[in-house]
Amino acid sequence: MGNRAGGRRTGPKCIAIVGPFASGKTTLLEAILARTGTIARQNPVSSGNTVSDHSAEARAHAMSVEATFATTEFMGDSLTFVDCPGSIEFAFEAEPVLAACDLAVVVAEADEKKIPALQLIMRKLDELGVPRILFLNKVDKAIAGVRETLKMLQPASTAPLLLRQIPLRKDNIVIGSIDLALERAYIYREHAESEVAEIPGDEKAREIEARFSMLETLADHDDQLMEQLLEEIEPPKDAVFDDLSADLRDGSVTPVLIGTAEKGNGVLRLLKAIRHDAPDIEATRKRLDAPDGAATLVQVMKTVHTAHGGKLSIARILSGSVADGTELFGQGGDSAKVSGIYRMLGKDQAKQASAKAGETVALGKLDGVRTGQTLTSAKGGIAPLIALEAPQPVYAFALRPKERKDEVKMSAAIQRLAEEDPSLGLRHQQDSSETVLSGHGEMHLRVTVERLEGKNQIAVEGHTPAVPYRETIRKGVQQRGRHKKQSGGHGQFGDVVVEIKPLPRGSGFQFSDTITGGVVPKTYIQSVETGVRDYLKTGPLGFPVVDVAVNLSDGSYHAVDSSDMAFQMAAKLAMKEGMAACSPVLLEPVMKVEIFTPSDATAKITGIVPQRRGQILGYDARPGWPGWDVVEATMPQAEIGDLIIELRSATAGVASYRAGFDHMAELTGRLADEAMNANGKAA
Repeated sequence: MGNRAGGRRTGPKCIAIVGPFASGKTTLLEAILARTGTIARQNPVSSGNTVSDHSAEARAHAMSVEATFATTEFMGDSLTFVDCPGSIEFAFEAEPVLAACDLAVVVAEADEKKIPALQLIMRKLDELGVPRILFLNKVDKAIAGVRETLKMLQPASTAPLLLRQIPLRKDNIVIGSIDLALERAYIYREHAESEVAEIPGDEKAREIEARFSMLETLADHDDQLMEQLLEEIEPPKDAVFDDLSADLRDGSVTPVLIGTAEKGNGVLRLLKAIRHDAPDIEATRKRLDAPDGAATLVQVMKTVHTAHGGKLSIARILSGSVADGTELFGQGGDSAKVSGIYRMLGKDQAKQASAKAGETVALGKLDGVRTGQTLTSAKGGIAPLIALEAPQPVYAFALRPKERKDEVKMSAAIQRLAEEDPSLGLRHQQDSSETVLSGHGEMHLRVTVERLEGKNQIAVEGHTPAVPYRETIRKGVQQRGRHKKQSGGHGQFGDVVVEIKPLPRGSGFQFSDTITGGVVPKTYIQSVETGVRDYLKTGPLGFPVVDVAVNLSDGSYHAVDSSDMAFQMAAKLAMKEGMAACSPVLLEPVMKVEIFTPSDATAKITGIVPQRRGQILGYDARPGWPGWDVVEATMPQAEIGDLIIELRSATAGVASYRAGFDHMAELTGRLADEAMNANGKAA
């Protein structure tokens, strides 16, 4: 089993604070910073003055929209806390942070509706192998008993939730806690250290029962403790602490501490548990499978562009040390020199001379360095220790500056925002000539636009991206096209006969010729194909044409007046007249969609799909996700634009989906008319 840290200095640590939206993460960080003396007093989130929610966007929406770093000292040790957003729309912020952290504090409350969101977070921690403590917040407002609450929350965690404290009540009001490992009572004092007390006599039986339950769980991984329990021998306290620490570190259990962050209650016990039980940098290096050796290793957790200090790469020093001017190498050997090292406290930075292993600092002006990269002092660089891959976007809109002169400025600003938030997507839609911004929900993109307009002073406007409709034909025709022009000197002459036929769906475009006797010289056959292809970029309904075969069967030429351009024009004329007679029909893209939802909302989801012209293909339990389902369906792309808003509304904000192109389907009637009118074509 592991060794308890005791009173020794344990080195710098990095702790992520995660949890469902509005569970109290920002409040907890504020309480921690006040308790450690880093800030003079704890500010409520409603004041807009917390260390964490310092950006204009966070304050405007009263929610965390980015990971915020704050370093403090506790009992002589440096602790960096990272407040990670709780909304699923900003969840990707936590991924590069969690990978390089020693421990996660999961903030939860007794709210059944938030269990799916809690499960998403616990799942990510499992994936990354990050040890965690669960801080059961708002314990003063909980109606159910703490053990009943744990039973409710347990399905969200693959590891047993291990209660380390129970509430101490007087007249049904929580006045403190009883620590089951220390066997002491603590009377809460608002925004002050709790008062140590003897366990009241009428609480002793409850404490003994809860402690035995804790020891039983620990004994699952300690044979000696199991024997002691069977023989009714009281185990030594040090051995109990060793087991708690070791089981936390290897992920066998998730210890649960209780408190009320808003009042600063339970914060000191949490800090002591972090200091004593959180793994150190050596364990984190091992988890990341970092190479041994004397080289300095740095893991970049976030990129920030500041108004005056330029680009900052917030990073964890995994090994070695970094000083001003240190040269660091990325994958492939690209290098950058550190220009400034800063300790972070929300938006504020304090310069320091160097940083050693375990510290989390901001490194100045590492141009070309991206979030998620691993840097080293060894020439030649190193492959990233973490695989950072953003989930598929679920929401998008087309963006343009209100003034054309801002186009280049907007593009550069979005690139900077994408550096800060790698989950943002940006692409140029060829068909519609639109710049499409994509992300993980309406709020995610709203905040991005607010940053463009506020931080970068660029006025923009957005709209739903154009759907890539296509058109095809239902029947074939033969059509002649003749281009003849005489205007002094050489004239223009091209004459073609083309056969236009429909092809099976998904065939694309085919061109052939059955010319005999040289009625159209070989030189000009390619010109005819060029003219046909050019016409098919916009058919009679106003959209690109697909699944059509065109055969050049006849024609004529003039020895002097025929030219490449004349035959292109003749081909276009033939296509224009012929296509109108081919019963053109609009096609819309249909997507294959997988929707991930808590099982208790599956019925709602299967009701939403047909309302969006979707077809349910089936649904089943989501593999490896107790209490979740996967609903498979096909749905027109035109219906998917704001689908995520409705899905999340039906699932307390946790549903997501994955979509990919499946097939093109005919679209007729009112919806086809609307699509053509929106594209500038009358039906």
